[in-house]
Amino acid sequence: MYDFSAFCQLHPELKGCQPSLERAVEAIVNAVKGGGKLLLAGSGGSAADCEHIAGELLKEFRIHRRRDPFFDDAFFRMFPDDGALLKALAPGVPAVSLTGGVAINTALLNDVGAEVLFAQKLYALARPQDVFLAVSTSGNSAMLIAALKVAKVLGVKTIALTGDGGGKMKNFCDILITVPQKETYLVQELHLPVYHQLCAAVEEELFG
Repeated sequence: MYDFSAFCQLHPELKGCQPSLERAVEAIVNAVKGGGKLLLAGSGGSAADCEHIAGELLKEFRIHRRRDPFFDDAFFRMFPDDGALLKALAPGVPAVSLTGGVAINTALLNDVGAEVLFAQKLYALARPQDVFLAVSTSGNSAMLIAALKVAKVLGVKTIALTGDGGGKMKNFCDILITVPQKETYLVQELHLPVYHQLCAAVEEELFG
C-alpha cells in the first residue's frame, strides 16, 4: 500500500484522513483493475476540483506510466511512421467528471430541476464495477445526495470528500473523507492536498 507518511508529516492536520484515504485508494484501484472507472461530481469550486482530479488521473501525474507492449506493437504495425504520437501517449486511469456538458446540464436544469443533474448522468453512465467520488465542502449538497442514492441502488462503491463532520452525505457513502474545517474556502484549501495524495497513491498502485 502507498506510504502516506510523508503526506502526514507535511500536513499533520490531515493525518486523520489516512485510514479513509487508504480505503478510497483501494476501492479505485480495484475498480480500475476490474474494468471499471471513477466518476466524479461536485458543484461550484468542488466541480473544478473534480475536473482537476480527473485531469491528474487521465495522464501521467508524478511517475512514468509504462504502456502495454501489446498496444505498442499494434500501433507500430498500423502506423509505423507515427512513433512521435506513440511516444507521447501514457496509460491513464479512466476518470470521468460529471460536471461538464452544457447541453445536458441546461436540458436537465430546464426540464427536470437541479437536484437530478448528477443523478441522471450517473444513472446513464455508471456500472456496478465503478466508483463514484462526490466532493462537497458542506457535505449537504442535494444534487450529490441524489447521485449517491442512485449509486447505492446500482451497486456502485461511493466515496465522499467533505468538510468536518461529513454533513448529510455521511449517511449515503461507503467511504467518508473529511477535513478538519467547516468554512468553504478553508475546506477547499485542505481538499487539494488530500486529492493530490489520492491521485498519487492510485497512480503508484496501478503503475509504480
